[in-house]
Amino acid sequence: MKVPFSPPDISEKEIDYVAEALRSGWITTGPKVKKLEKLIAGYVGVPKGSENESPNCVCLNSQTACAEMSLRLLGIGEGDEVITSAYTYTASASVIDHVGAKIILVDTQKDSYEMDYDALEASITDKTKAIIPVDIAGIPCDYDRIFDIVNSPRIRARFQPKTELQKAIGRIAIITDAAHAFGAEFHGQKVGSVADFTNFSFHAVKNFTVAEGGAMTWREIPGVSNQDIYKQLQLFSLHGQNKDALAKTKLGVWEYDIIGTWYKCNMTDIMGAIGLAQFERYPGMLERRKQIIKRFDEELKPLGVKVLSHYTDDYVSSGHLYLTRVPGITPEQRNEIIVKMAELDIATNVHYKPLPLHTAYKNLGFDIKNFPNAYTQFANEITLPLHTCLTDEQVEFVITNYCRILKEYLLCD
Repeated sequence: MKVPFSPPDISEKEIDYVAEALRSGWITTGPKVKKLEKLIAGYVGVPKGSENESPNCVCLNSQTACAEMSLRLLGIGEGDEVITSAYTYTASASVIDHVGAKIILVDTQKDSYEMDYDALEASITDKTKAIIPVDIAGIPCDYDRIFDIVNSPRIRARFQPKTELQKAIGRIAIITDAAHAFGAEFHGQKVGSVADFTNFSFHAVKNFTVAEGGAMTWREIPGVSNQDIYKQLQLFSLHGQNKDALAKTKLGVWEYDIIGTWYKCNMTDIMGAIGLAQFERYPGMLERRKQIIKRFDEELKPLGVKVLSHYTDDYVSSGHLYLTRVPGITPEQRNEIIVKMAELDIATNVHYKPLPLHTAYKNLGFDIKNFPNAYTQFANEITLPLHTCLTDEQVEFVITNYCRILKEYLLCD
């Protein structure tokens, strides 16, 4: 039985909606993307705008683009510092380098994938302009703790804003990498309306996919026009052109201006069409992930395998990844287990190789010795396939074989 790691869940609905977009003759950014932006804004709980107003959501071609545009919107650049976790994918940190700011990495807490919040607080300097927390596996990080830090009188007193938007926020900005967390909740509030700016990924391997894409949402900022933010993000994403293709279709309205020498990272209506279909199906997809996680937990927890709590009184996960840690095994043994699963046609993965282990970050001066907790989390981590294309039979096949293989290493009967 073949069990792929994370195939996209595409139904006939997505295919029909894409065909409709193709037949319409409108395949770049247009009405479908605009509709998806409003739906996402309403779903996460930020202003979705009226018929003639834009929502607090912009759909772009990736979470990476959304994160970089968040930093550029805030005017973060050379001479600034931005803090993120050492235990994440490169996109959380690379965007900091893209804008010319300095990457500050923080270790995880002991026996946790979450950033060490005491270390986070200790890393803040007069140059710190933003923090990029990461909602790993779809589980929200501790936003209460993060906001307590940036709102503390001592930290606020050190904050030195450089732009009007930074002044309006009045403290270090929170820009969440929520690539995994579309649909997650923190204290009953949807991720997307908790941080100042939240960036989602809709890549092919994510819960909610448009093939390649992402969305940025933002909370209301006192004294700042939501429409101005939306307009600036449109300019950033379309070469600085002050009219998008949809606006230029109005009779006689061809002329445009280039406001800045900016970027090209918009989402197309073909992608938007996939998103509209996914949106209709998403509640059921989240529920299916919850069912699979429950079944995995039932069998793996009694073995002593360390797994994440996806559903608690404090938060609700999007159930994006099922991370396991096998006590006592070495990285070499972890790799042996992955190979044994692959020989059975069960694809597994590792999330994540800490950033300081990668060449690019070594070249920036980071040393894994300074991130011992992150390395410990990585050394025995194995991620099981978790997606909505899994049948019940496949779920049981994964469980049966993973438990059997692990018992060889855990010395369980």
